[in-house]
Amino acid sequence: DQPSGGEIRIGGQRIDQLSSAGLSRWRAEHVGFVFQFYNLMPVLSAARNVELPLLLTNLSKADRQRRVDVALKLVGLAERAGHKPAELSGGQEQRVAIARAIVADPTLLVCDEPTGDLDRKTADEILRLLQTLNSELGKTIVMVTHDPKAAEYAKRTLHLDKGQLVDEPEA
Repeated sequence: DQPSGGEIRIGGQRIDQLSSAGLSRWRAEHVGFVFQFYNLMPVLSAARNVELPLLLTNLSKADRQRRVDVALKLVGLAERAGHKPAELSGGQEQRVAIARAIVADPTLLVCDEPTGDLDRKTADEILRLLQTLNSELGKTIVMVTHDPKAAEYAKRTLHLDKGQLVDEPEA
């Protein structure tokens, strides 16, 4: 979608002026997505699910495998690499989804209700993981949530109503 007004700058680059193809390339290189319902391929192992975004790159199989191993280790699931989604808990599935989102080393993670389908304990584990990705790896995280507890993990919160920014707390 094109913005109805204003401009969009990320990392100093105006992305609202990119062509559709340019925006797709930019998104593939700079953005990782984490969804509420994981969107894992049920017939693939955790490792193969994490590798999926890399299949569109020019990386060798060995380089892809190294990145997958690092991403799974970062989310604490290296020992589950060969397991299919049905063999994992909800929290583990979300960790695989996060590994898939970070495997290409994006600068921005967009998380749409990443804890919405999880119990409170598991949700807090996922939020702490996202916090670590931000503080230790420098990932910028944009998280959509209706959960006030999840919002407490944010450094900054913004509120939208019908697509409009309704208030912006003091920084």
